[in-house]
Amino acid sequence: MFRIINFLRVSPCFPVHLRVTALFLFVSLNLSAQKNPVFDLIPQVNPLFKSGKEFSLRDTIFVYHQPNKKGNAEYLKFLFEKYFGDSYALVLGEFETYLEHESPYKYYDLQSPRIMLFEDSKTGDSEFYQLEVSEEVISIDGGEIGLKRGMNTLIQLIGVENDYFKFAPVQQDIYNFKRAKKSIGSPLDSTNLIQTKQWISLQPMIIDDHPKFSHRGMLLDCARHFFSVETVKKYLDLMALYKMNVLHWHLTEDQGWRIEIDKYPNLTKVGAWRTEKDGTKYGGYYTKKQIHEIVAYAMERGITVIPEIELPGHSQAAIASYPWLSCTGEQVEVVNDWGVFKEIYCAGNESTFEFLENVLTEVMELFPSKYIHIGGDEVPKYRWEHCDKCQNRIQSENLKDEHELQSYFIQRIEKFLQKNGRELIGWDEILEGGLSATATVQSWRGFEGGIKAAENGNGVVMSPTSHCYFDYGLQSIDLKKVYEFNPIPSELEVQFHKNILGGECNLWSEHIPDEANLDSKVFPRILAMSEVLWTAPEKRNYAEFYNRVQEHYPMLEKLEVKYGLETTPAKIQTFVKEGKIYATMVSEIPNATYEIRWDEKEMELDGDFTQFEKLEKDTFEVKDWKLSVKVLKNGKPYGEKVEQFFEFHKAIGAKVTYHSNFSRWYPAAGEQALVDGRVGIIDFKDGNWQGFWGEPIDVEIDLGSIKEFERIFIRFFQYQNSWIFRPKSMKIDLSEDHLTWNTYQDSDFGEEKSNNEKMIWYDRSNKSTLNKARYIKIHVENYGKVPDWHEAAGQDCWLFLDEIIVK
Repeated sequence: MFRIINFLRVSPCFPVHLRVTALFLFVSLNLSAQKNPVFDLIPQVNPLFKSGKEFSLRDTIFVYHQPNKKGNAEYLKFLFEKYFGDSYALVLGEFETYLEHESPYKYYDLQSPRIMLFEDSKTGDSEFYQLEVSEEVISIDGGEIGLKRGMNTLIQLIGVENDYFKFAPVQQDIYNFKRAKKSIGSPLDSTNLIQTKQWISLQPMIIDDHPKFSHRGMLLDCARHFFSVETVKKYLDLMALYKMNVLHWHLTEDQGWRIEIDKYPNLTKVGAWRTEKDGTKYGGYYTKKQIHEIVAYAMERGITVIPEIELPGHSQAAIASYPWLSCTGEQVEVVNDWGVFKEIYCAGNESTFEFLENVLTEVMELFPSKYIHIGGDEVPKYRWEHCDKCQNRIQSENLKDEHELQSYFIQRIEKFLQKNGRELIGWDEILEGGLSATATVQSWRGFEGGIKAAENGNGVVMSPTSHCYFDYGLQSIDLKKVYEFNPIPSELEVQFHKNILGGECNLWSEHIPDEANLDSKVFPRILAMSEVLWTAPEKRNYAEFYNRVQEHYPMLEKLEVKYGLETTPAKIQTFVKEGKIYATMVSEIPNATYEIRWDEKEMELDGDFTQFEKLEKDTFEVKDWKLSVKVLKNGKPYGEKVEQFFEFHKAIGAKVTYHSNFSRWYPAAGEQALVDGRVGIIDFKDGNWQGFWGEPIDVEIDLGSIKEFERIFIRFFQYQNSWIFRPKSMKIDLSEDHLTWNTYQDSDFGEEKSNNEKMIWYDRSNKSTLNKARYIKIHVENYGKVPDWHEAAGQDCWLFLDEIIVK
């Protein structure tokens, strides 16, 4: 029965609809119970088992393809060589050769393993594929791209599902040595057919597979740090293996211009290089030849490369190359620091638009993608506000303000792209001031921008910072958090779901100087993203996915991927009861064990805390200023130690009433964060710092009773590069009865000076004679706007604090 059906499937002259009908009859007759086993594939598939013997791989595998479709077979051969080295020799040929038993295959036993590749452009979904395994033949059907998806599934079936990468080869195989009579094509030395290898068998099955979302992307920022052509290709192969289909290539920034433009040679002579703070030169760029090579390499793997040419902000490297692009015309340097900078393209200069149209013309010649990404994010309006040409543009175009000027800028570029048959995609700031009906929005500042755009009828790519920013640390976004990502927000009405194209993981490279750092940031989190974007939510299960991830590590090691951790080794959770701090260890690592150190004292955390006051199982009182935890996974150290610092004082656990709003992006522990005893480190993303965006801090603390103290102080974080400034002023009032208030401190801290160092700041100057109170009222004035001397002049300032300490 199988031989007849196989002929129907592979014969290029046999009608597609009859081939499908025959296949249906075959499936109905030969499937066993429709079992959905858990395979170790990522993204997951749901195969249907068939009855019959297993398919056994031998040294030599014959791959048959349609006429003029040799490229499909060559790609499969590339995959086998890449993942399995010389374990298998693939011999390629057309279907007719197999059917007619003609030379050059007459010397080989046709019972040898065979793989049939059938490219069918009428499958509907371009990425749908069907992979069928039977005793003698593996067949893969699909469109041009779907066929490639099926081939990568086969690689995982052989390599991961059969533990190929986990164990050393163990069995002698001389099967084809006995049958090999002469060489075919490029010589196959018969001695090479005698190899010690692991015996691989695949159980009979059929896999029908297709993606949930059409846009499954990864952003690679090569502008802040430059990555070689070889690294980009490595990631294209890894993306293909896990069925990601869009490389969002970030090529221009304040810190570097990475794409060769013939009409403007200074972009690479000047803009591609920066002088680092230690005086060294850093940079690089991709020639047009290299870009053609990368785009072609991606297309061969079913991946679209979307270039991003940032405008009107994040453009100082271009302005350093051609100062007339700016509002001032002054010479500036390519930026050697991180942040958002006020030097942006002048919207009042016609020469700016001429420049961008010329650049984009050359970009479109290099990239055949439907979309051109123009950025559009984080555009400080300071230069436009002080530029006569930009203000004249606002008046002449009847615009309300600089936000509408940005919309004018974006829409003008969009019309140019549309005239050239392309579509614009930009970050969600392009919604500000009005958005055209045809632009596509990439939503990064949460889901709100994407929801608004989808409701307006625009296409949307979701990549919120909450789930998709892989440059963020694991304390913010770990493997599980990525897996919980759903590009379709629950609050979006069903009729708008079709406007959500998919999602992206974003890899910004400020702090990723080399490939090792790149690997550890991307892997294993991209495995979660690949399944989120390929597999429907109702078919996903994190615990089962986590187990599959463990099976992929041997293959990643074989590929020299220096993957990182799945999550922070442990989280030290705390709560306050009756003024005491209690801690417990929580880890996403199954069966994790811990070793803890209190300052200089060390003990193993095994559930026995006899020397500590226990509140409940595995929960104990914190009595020292520093708690360090080392996590063991399967008995081996997992990651670096986790530390938490504490400050003991009389306001711990007090009632706090907020009269201003902290940022939902930096909530710390919510309304108890300022009196929980936990203090932060020099990292405002460590989970201990509470942030206020453009707002003052107004809180009131009730100590529960009148208490005496020596002093009150507040710990603030300062990092001007990220717009985090110390307070403008601070006022603290005290009361014993909530009726009569006395001022404990009223300080104006004056103007801020430039200081790009990260630091923890608090005022030690207060020497009040007041030393007791029950109620404490605190008003901290936000610095307001970023000062004129700052690169992001005019933006709102952040105010961060971690603890109000009543010592």
